[in-house]
Amino acid sequence: MEKFIVKGEVQLNGTIRISGAKNAILPIMAATLLCSGVSIIHDVPYLRDIKVMQDILTLFGARIIREQNTLLIDTSNVQDADIPEHLMREMRASIFLMGPLLGRFHKVKLSYPGGCAIGPRPIDLHIKALEKIGASVKENFGFIEAQATCLTGGEINFDYPSVGATENAMMAAVLANGATIIRNAAREPEIYDLQVFLNKMGAKVIGAGTDTIRIDGIKKLTPAEHIVMSDRIQAGTFLIAAAITHGDVVVENILSEHIFSVTDKLKDIGVKITTGNNSIRVRGGDLRGVDIKTLPYPGFPTDLQAPMLSLVTNAKGTSIITETIFENRFKHVDELMRMGAKIKVEGRTAIIRGIPKLTGAIVAAHDLRAGGALVLAALAAEGVSEIENVYHIDRGYEALEEKLRSLGANISRHKKD
Repeated sequence: MEKFIVKGEVQLNGTIRISGAKNAILPIMAATLLCSGVSIIHDVPYLRDIKVMQDILTLFGARIIREQNTLLIDTSNVQDADIPEHLMREMRASIFLMGPLLGRFHKVKLSYPGGCAIGPRPIDLHIKALEKIGASVKENFGFIEAQATCLTGGEINFDYPSVGATENAMMAAVLANGATIIRNAAREPEIYDLQVFLNKMGAKVIGAGTDTIRIDGIKKLTPAEHIVMSDRIQAGTFLIAAAITHGDVVVENILSEHIFSVTDKLKDIGVKITTGNNSIRVRGGDLRGVDIKTLPYPGFPTDLQAPMLSLVTNAKGTSIITETIFENRFKHVDELMRMGAKIKVEGRTAIIRGIPKLTGAIVAAHDLRAGGALVLAALAAEGVSEIENVYHIDRGYEALEEKLRSLGANISRHKKD
């Protein structure tokens, strides 16, 4: 077990480049199973979740070679196989395997996926979507079994715009007979990136990024090469890190339209934002309270709720943050209160009374984004903080301490005593 030790009250200054998006890479890795041959994915960071997906694909017979930040995935010898339960439980994104495996092998058996404990994330939307295009799905003793002699295009109407269910349906439908229409689809940029990759493989998908997606099924796909979109959540985290330390940071390799809901809120809080072609500059200012509600894209992202909450602990006045996506996503609150934050949680709403400064403390990351939030809080706090359970942070932030040190932060990784 490892921990971060952070000495706070250091302004961040400089330039940082954002790497490829974990939430785009994982479904694209799954999509390589749809055909036989070598697909190439560029700008892939070293992350725990990506390593787990590599292990799963290897169990299916895929041969994976990493050359720096490029993955070569050879699916020539892939066969249907059962995935060990411990790997499924390590990562929520393992659910993405349902669509590609069903599309290529017409059957799949998986245990329920795991991931961060941030509240119930039912997979009923995934199951209903697959049933709409001809799959028969059974749930028994913690396992999900789906099979279909032939997938047939159909209409899928989501009750809620689920990102994972939208992507699973897209991947299953590309090899189905006929056309599939997905309505009330999630609109996240990562879904558009998946569409781009699928179309490079020969699929016929249009509409990703809107609430209606059409997939015209074809008989066969071919391998493709793709540069993954940049990680908007990582970018937002560094923007907030600059703001909380009153620094001056340029974040490169990010499209401003992907995180405009975040930069708009940062402006409301008092942060100075300047956007370029593929960059955003943030300069700290006098922070003031703000109201935030997490929503599906293009609303404020739930994955940046925790980092933003850390920021407003130092803002003048009162802030109100409402979490509408996941019900257990305030686990960082107790840890922030150990650092002196004044926060009251009522159901899915956190009320934060700003204070001039947090105080260093020993805290623990309970999930990925909560861990990122605690690192940001520690950067601004007076004194030294220790952040335990950094393995959660490693799931979504590549070498976070090294990147922060490049901006001037005093942060180091240590073995836990």
